[in-house]
Amino acid sequence: MNINTVLELAAAVFGLSGLISALFTMRVLRGWQARCLAVESSLSAVRRELELVTSVSMKTGRRLMRVEHQYSGVADRVEQVELRRGAHSVDQAIDSARRGADPGKLTQQFGLSRGEADLVARLHGRKKSA
Repeated sequence: MNINTVLELAAAVFGLSGLISALFTMRVLRGWQARCLAVESSLSAVRRELELVTSVSMKTGRRLMRVEHQYSGVADRVEQVELRRGAHSVDQAIDSARRGADPGKLTQQFGLSRGEADLVARLHGRKKSA
């Protein structure tokens, strides 16, 4: 066995190990590529979900602002009613609503507006059973 044969065998071993290393590296790269595709797909789904949540949140915010605007003067009106008639008549209307009085009766009996009587009846009246 001479030096050329040893060098040829060493070159063959190095070449074979390089080939095995390249094949292993390609396999690892394919695995990483599959993982990247899965992450990108998941990221797209998360983006769509986030867009949906954002849309719902914006709609809810607009509704909340509309409700706040519609009922912004309720506290002031309640205070005016209490000052005008005294809290005693409102308390009596609440007691009457708890006993089952309808808004029409509350309007007649305690001088509440139709809206006030509806509010008292809804908040304090008996629950209708189905």
